Amino acid sequence: MKYSTLGTSGLSVSRICLGTMTWGLQNTQEEAEEQINYALSQGINFIDTAELYAVPPSAETYGKTETIIGHWLAKNQDKRKDFILASKITGCGIPWVRDGGNITGKAVIEAVDASLKRLQTDYIDVFQLHWPNRTTPHFGKHIPGTVTFSDVNTEEETAGMLEVLQALQTCIDAGKIRFCGLSDDSTWGINTYLKLSQEHNLPRMISIQNEFNLLHTKDWPYLIENCVHEDVAYLPWSPLAAGLLSGKYLNGAIPEGSRWTFSQRNGLFRDTPDVHKAVAEYVEIAKKYGYTPAQLALAWCDQVDGVTSTIIGATTMSQLKEDIAAFSMPLSDEAIQDIQQVLKRYPAPF
Repeated sequence: MKYSTLGTSGLSVSRICLGTMTWGLQNTQEEAEEQINYALSQGINFIDTAELYAVPPSAETYGKTETIIGHWLAKNQDKRKDFILASKITGCGIPWVRDGGNITGKAVIEAVDASLKRLQTDYIDVFQLHWPNRTTPHFGKHIPGTVTFSDVNTEEETAGMLEVLQALQTCIDAGKIRFCGLSDDSTWGINTYLKLSQEHNLPRMISIQNEFNLLHTKDWPYLIENCVHEDVAYLPWSPLAAGLLSGKYLNGAIPEGSRWTFSQRNGLFRDTPDVHKAVAEYVEIAKKYGYTPAQLALAWCDQVDGVTSTIIGATTMSQLKEDIAAFSMPLSDEAIQDIQQVLKRYPAPF
């Protein structure tokens, strides 16, 4: 297993981060525990979760993933020191979570306490903001004209961000969290938080996790360049584009029990004709070089300059083993060149 430093935290994390969002809906307690134990045995020391999980989110599954991890931790207290645990506070718009309200200082403190209780641990290594209070160009909203940035009151937004940092400082001072990070944010969000941290001597955001994969590369080059030079860890989520890059949805297939059989909060916005054309070409490249389609996508993500650790998720042990193996299968220059040709033909298929 290879490791990278998580931004300015000094923490050494595996190049693979174990994602958990299917636990509590598609995966049982027993299956989740099997995944954790196997991941740790393979040298993975980074686990990511969120209060919102399981996904797709619902009032019935809210907090279930953290609860599952907590049950495992209660039985394996001696292993808590062996891995970095990250969780997230839910952003606005989810009616069953704090009445759908914004992330405020009060909400941060309440969410940290609730997550600690579900996780059955004394501290969270990295506590992240799941998405900002303002609308950002994520989840299919990156096409010009979809988001109107000028509608945001910059002064009010910045004041809210300062309040959040102050609450995070309170949690750090209490020993409840060690570091903080972002998710589904933008370059402006990163840099504003960094500026506020420096100006007010408050915690520094050490990481950001955004969707990044062969079908969705909008963070390259500008946001990732910013992360490299500001020493903010970049953590791709959905490196398989919600399973698309495994090839399982080709030719209109929707396998029983797959993600697409569940109602999606943002709809099937990744399901476009160009997506399926691109995936078909990636499947052929994978065959050419001896990879599974999923392994090709993960190996590509791992070699992108600026990527710190890639968040993977699996619903079966066979998928998990296949995915982990990809990180010891570096792509040849020829394979990368073939992939780049497809990227040029389909730069933004969704």
